Amino acid sequence: MNFIHKNESLLVDKLDMQNPEMKETRKGFADALIELGNENPDVIVLGGDVSGSVRVDQFRDAFPDRFFSVGVAEQDMMGVAAGLAVVGKIPIASAYGEFATGRPFDQIRQSLAYSQMNVKICASHCGLTVGPDGATHQSLEDVAIMRVLPHMNVITPCDYNQTLRAVKKSTEVKGPFYIRFYREPSPNFTRMDSKFKFGKADTLFDGSDCTIIASGLCVWEALVASEALAKEKISARVVNMHTIKPIDREAIVKCAKETGCIVTAEDHQKNCGLGGAVAEVLAQEYPAPMEFVAVNDTFGESGKGTELFDKYGVSSPHIVSAVKRVLKRKK
Repeated sequence: MNFIHKNESLLVDKLDMQNPEMKETRKGFADALIELGNENPDVIVLGGDVSGSVRVDQFRDAFPDRFFSVGVAEQDMMGVAAGLAVVGKIPIASAYGEFATGRPFDQIRQSLAYSQMNVKICASHCGLTVGPDGATHQSLEDVAIMRVLPHMNVITPCDYNQTLRAVKKSTEVKGPFYIRFYREPSPNFTRMDSKFKFGKADTLFDGSDCTIIASGLCVWEALVASEALAKEKISARVVNMHTIKPIDREAIVKCAKETGCIVTAEDHQKNCGLGGAVAEVLAQEYPAPMEFVAVNDTFGESGKGTELFDKYGVSSPHIVSAVKRVLKRKK
């Protein structure tokens, strides 16, 4: 029996699970900026002294009159972005995830979220795979502090293609956005020609025994876990919940009703991230057994991304274990 039913309209042709194409999600951001720069003269990019690292130097070189570096002053960057939005521009503020959210939180809250400014905060170097930079640079709380803000939209794309499409889509939706992506090359497995549906989850693999709802780099880990589970005759659905806020409540309830249990997987703290958002929906609408795969209330450390994923419990084997645990609790 074939337990893997792939959504061919969302996944690349001839998906190779053993040797996928590898591309940087931050490069997807950079390429989206070039397309936006050519398409919309109102797009302005702000950099925070890490232009090369977050790949906005590409936009800077192509559109020097529409790029501004504020230096190591993320608080000021958010104020400048708010001012640009007031006069009708679409500012894209870029920095590392940790410094794009924690350091300027007051300015984001007051000047962007409260005022509902049309500013897009695009953060690279998120999660554990920033690796050697260590705990100070590993943003594992950013989704939590952004999704708690009224009016803030939060997106965590899963690969290069989806990052490009998500950044472009954000400029079509008025309001403040936080978009989270990564430094290291990672599997690129979604189709570029598939439409990015803001606020709507994507089912990549279908399944009937359990649903794995994942975001960011953990979507790939969930796909790998689903294939491993299939070898043990466990049919696991994989859902890419790229939009954390507004979350797709309908999709969550549908998965809970059809498969009876949920596992969430994310490269973020266990508290208040994707897992928390899914649990809130289930508690309110359709309680079901649930397990959380995430960083368990700790800071990270320096190391290779793959090693840190294993050590901090967010790689595919940990998802497999979580599915087996939740199945024991399923009615």
